[in-house]
Amino acid sequence: MATFRHICDSVAVITLSNPPVNALSSALIQALQKALGEAIRDSAVEAIVICGDKGKFCAGADIREFNKPSQKRGPHLLLLTDLIESNKKPVVAAIEGVALGGGLELALGCHYRVAHVQARVGLPEVLLGILPAASGTQRLPRLIGIAAALTLITTGKYVPAREALKLGIVDKVVGENTVDEAIRLAKKVIGQPLGSRQLSTLPVQCPPNVEALLAEAMVKVKKQFRGAQSPQACIEAVRAAVHLPYTEGIKKEQELYQFLNATHEPRAQQYAFFAEREVAKWTLPSGASWKTVSPQPIHTAAVIGLGTMGSGIVISLAKAQIPVIALEKDKKQLNIGSKAVISLLDRETLKMKQLGHTEATNSLGPVRFTLDYGELRDVDIVIEAVFENMILKKEIFRHLSGICKPEAFLCTNTSGLDIDEIASVTDRPQMIVGTHFYAPAHIMKLLEVVHGRYTSSISISTAMQLAKNLGKIGVLVGNCPLFVGNRLMVLYLQQAIFLVEEGNKLEEIDQTLENFGLAMGPFQMMDLAGLDTLWGCHVEHGLARPEQSSGISTHHHSSKRYSQLLGILCEKSRFGQKSGQGWYKYEKPGGRKAMSDPWLHNFLSEYHGVNNFKTQKITQEKIIEWCLYVIINEGFKVLEDGMASGPEDIDVIYNSGYGWPKHTGGPMYYASLVGLPVVLTKLEKYYEANPDIPGLKPSSLLKNLAALGNPPLKEWRALLGSWSSKL
Repeated sequence: MATFRHICDSVAVITLSNPPVNALSSALIQALQKALGEAIRDSAVEAIVICGDKGKFCAGADIREFNKPSQKRGPHLLLLTDLIESNKKPVVAAIEGVALGGGLELALGCHYRVAHVQARVGLPEVLLGILPAASGTQRLPRLIGIAAALTLITTGKYVPAREALKLGIVDKVVGENTVDEAIRLAKKVIGQPLGSRQLSTLPVQCPPNVEALLAEAMVKVKKQFRGAQSPQACIEAVRAAVHLPYTEGIKKEQELYQFLNATHEPRAQQYAFFAEREVAKWTLPSGASWKTVSPQPIHTAAVIGLGTMGSGIVISLAKAQIPVIALEKDKKQLNIGSKAVISLLDRETLKMKQLGHTEATNSLGPVRFTLDYGELRDVDIVIEAVFENMILKKEIFRHLSGICKPEAFLCTNTSGLDIDEIASVTDRPQMIVGTHFYAPAHIMKLLEVVHGRYTSSISISTAMQLAKNLGKIGVLVGNCPLFVGNRLMVLYLQQAIFLVEEGNKLEEIDQTLENFGLAMGPFQMMDLAGLDTLWGCHVEHGLARPEQSSGISTHHHSSKRYSQLLGILCEKSRFGQKSGQGWYKYEKPGGRKAMSDPWLHNFLSEYHGVNNFKTQKITQEKIIEWCLYVIINEGFKVLEDGMASGPEDIDVIYNSGYGWPKHTGGPMYYASLVGLPVVLTKLEKYYEANPDIPGLKPSSLLKNLAALGNPPLKEWRALLGSWSSKL
């Protein structure tokens, strides 16, 4: 676990070993404490170096032990960091790979820190619903100042070695032989006073406006992490570092940690953390799985269509150092698309240079632009990214079948069209995969990998591995209309529109759902996506009728309620942000700042009267139930249909692609928090009052699970053996 060995010239090296990332389990902390005690007591040892086995210093606490009773966890890391700092022999941390969370707190307890140029450091505890609880909130501000410490602690941001050097977190950055360099430094400082290197003894350097700085940080995190308590607790812990002596600050840090640990947030965010790893472990009904099927290597790629989505996909491939051929239909579109791609590439290069990558230009795969399909004949994978039109997509795939090599994978970036219909025009349906990227594709982490009826397990394995290579979270879903994410989302947006038809203000609906924690309310989301795009989607999937009317609008079809509002707004050229007006108005076409629009409110008042809608203004609590419970309900229907392997898949999709607040775990986890019987009762009540809204009709799976009480989410599948994946 932690081995102690002598090095010549009185330096001892202690190596952390707990594969794969040297997480600080109770056993490792105990072994480290023992090895450190031996080195301190050994009169032949005058300095100590702590490093990690296999080029990784330490990725932090062992998250699997978080829910263990404290009395069973062994010695606390805080005692260890205090022991390291207070001992008379200089201790140097040799940081390779990562020093995250408890790993960085361990390094901060050391007197000196040497880092490899590719190492990263950070305190990501806030992303797990807690705060650094082994002196991180007290030592880091003493080392780098309040402003920089607040940023790192409240965001969980990872810092590359060169930036860590500038901030003062590490003392030296080396390109190789990190441990040897740490040994040399240890030898050099033997016998030197350690007072200024013991961070707990240092005062916090506070700017004159420190209270204003803390208040500003609080406002920022309340807006950025709506509803989450851990970022606010982090600020309170840093405030304690400013106003209290170290020992009192530590007490406050521990109090805040215990407070957070008593809430649901740590367990929800830790569930979300593990869920992201679980979704990579896919299995097909045939038995083929991530364990048994090897992906094919992707050395070259092509992207067809250089609009917003296609350009982002090109950048994603280039960042993964995969050479890309980018194809457009004509010179004009190629010129526009190539300029967009080059601009994005320049931004990525600049960003990488700022992060300390001196060879940033060489870190991106080459991109070649063309109008000639013939240039795609030897690529390993093609990703089609033209707009959502089945006829156009089929034409492209028919063409690709006659050009690409037989072993090339052909992927379609569609947000909901039938993969099997696209595959039907090719000579290789087994090689056709849906790859639903989320915009902007070079930033968003989610990739829905869609399994068609004939898609081979090798194609699935390759697409899932590609997601990983692109730094994305791949989630395997079935080929149903709109797949999983959008299938749930359109019902949510529809519910929000129904509320507006009944006299509720769209600004209040947005604000309520943002206060719940969603990154963006439904009406701002619609303006961002484009009302014309959404209207087309609603019509195509039977959620509205294509006829539009600026006057009286019938709002039922085959006994189902629907709204024509999207169509009417599109008829008035109100497409959202891109046109400068939609549900909100903007300062200009393409503007981002949403402003309430008096014209729209007048129009809605008139529309409400003409169509004789019954006014039903509801509370914030009911807005949340009305809008979010349809997402949960449809999630259960997705599981019933076998279009997702488990509730974790749905939660990862919503956390990573739709801005769902991770401190509630995801929609399915949130349902278990609320209580399945409670969710069911509410849905039954709403459906009884609104039998013309099918999305409110409770799922059979939800009913069956609620009849069992409120079983933990991890037990859902075992309790209902008949539920099976049809991927």
